[in-house]
Amino acid sequence: MSQAIIPPKHIAVLVHPNLEEAQSEAQRVVDFLQSHGVKDVTIATIYDEAMTQKAQRHEFDLLIALGGDGTMLRVSRLAAPLGIPVLGFNLGRFGFLMEIQREECCEPLKELLLGNYRLEQRILLQASLIGKEGNSQTWEVVNDITICRDTPIRPIRLHASVDGYPLASYLADGLVIATPTGSTAYALAAGGPVLPPELHNMVVVPIAPHLCLDRAVVLPDSAVVSVRVNGIHPAVVSIDGQTPYKMQKEDAVQIKVSDHMVSYVRFHNPGYFYQNLTRSLQRNAETENSQ
Repeated sequence: MSQAIIPPKHIAVLVHPNLEEAQSEAQRVVDFLQSHGVKDVTIATIYDEAMTQKAQRHEFDLLIALGGDGTMLRVSRLAAPLGIPVLGFNLGRFGFLMEIQREECCEPLKELLLGNYRLEQRILLQASLIGKEGNSQTWEVVNDITICRDTPIRPIRLHASVDGYPLASYLADGLVIATPTGSTAYALAAGGPVLPPELHNMVVVPIAPHLCLDRAVVLPDSAVVSVRVNGIHPAVVSIDGQTPYKMQKEDAVQIKVSDHMVSYVRFHNPGYFYQNLTRSLQRNAETENSQ
């Protein structure tokens, strides 16, 4: 455990509006914080525009994401450019990014208010969709960018380059480009390696490749990756599992490490990452075997 730091005094507890138990759990967290001297604590949904504006004015020094992995990802994308730390409170199934489980609510919050925690810095990626006509759109990415086939059950052709030099041409269901955080998500399911969270690398993983490069490639934080749609079959790009955007032939996605990082509040030592990974994989296997 690192040396005690200044405890947060202005806290927002953010919930997903469609998660039934989130509001009652959020109120329990707020009641505990207020009973222990935190006067400025607010409950809001992750879609609350007024809360977003307050965060952008730096009116909070901590965001508590209360829900599942999707809630945590959205709060992380909000917090990273603002430099606000995030504490994850798990109400979902796995909650791999979360630090607090519902059955252990109070004890970690006591440590939080004593300043007995560390901040774990994780990289984000910046992804830009560049249309063949020059139009573009840019996102910040916590987990991964997935470029994959649209509705037809046919593989797509993608060409990937690194720093302007050809990497590979793929005939596959798609590609996943992931951060170390995202290396335990879709990239892992596609056969990619697990990257420790403190690394500043990205990993490129093909999805169901056919007669082409079928191995993951780990790249440094200085790399700029470009993935272009080569074939006639439609493709889509999705950021952190969100609603996909359609891509046409010659459209490209450019990916690089973002200038922003996200800070996660951690009470456990760094080795806890591997314990958590092993436990999550084991729990998933046990769930599958019980069905």
